[in-house]
Amino acid sequence: MKSNERVAIIDYGIGNLFSVNKAFARIGINSFVTSDVREILNSTRVVLPGVGAFKNGMQKLIEAELVSVVKDLADSGKPLLGICLGAQLLLESSEEFETTAGLGIIKGKVIEIPNQSRTEDNIRVPHIGWNNLVFPGGVTSTKGTILDSIPQKSMTYFVHSFMMSPDDPANRLADVDYHGVNISAAIKSKNVSGTQFHPEKSADIGLQILRNFCES
Repeated sequence: MKSNERVAIIDYGIGNLFSVNKAFARIGINSFVTSDVREILNSTRVVLPGVGAFKNGMQKLIEAELVSVVKDLADSGKPLLGICLGAQLLLESSEEFETTAGLGIIKGKVIEIPNQSRTEDNIRVPHIGWNNLVFPGGVTSTKGTILDSIPQKSMTYFVHSFMMSPDDPANRLADVDYHGVNISAAIKSKNVSGTQFHPEKSADIGLQILRNFCES
């Protein structure tokens, strides 16, 4: 990433804005938090962060008049990274509380983590804590993606009760196994990537993933 390039972190009134900004600062990346449309569109790369409920997140984007902005960014070819709720919002809809339309940038929906699994009668939801990334069978290389040079079984940090379910398995970049439940941990479609985990809370591995985003 060139010294004159900047990463815009979208402020839509929800999310882990300043911890993401601080993580970029730790790796020497010039990032800034903004809700200004012109600043977002003129940035080099864009991050859509987020924590909380899907419906609330979409409502905040609508109120901030940023829905079309994020969709235009995805269409423009500019690198776009969704984090946690921000990644879920990239999909077409969510079943959280009630069916809610998402951004529809990646085909698929957000569904509840089942509280029963193949290995245990009951599993704890939400999924909170560290878990190992594994690459799905269809992923032959992560080169040029946010997971470039990230080894299998790398630990990242999760906090969520609902999970991404892309229609096309080719959009699954990494998964995690949660007591027998296969959870999509990272997704990708062309210039758009998303992580269910929080790279800004995932120590050195998370910082490397943010570096990869800035170099992709």
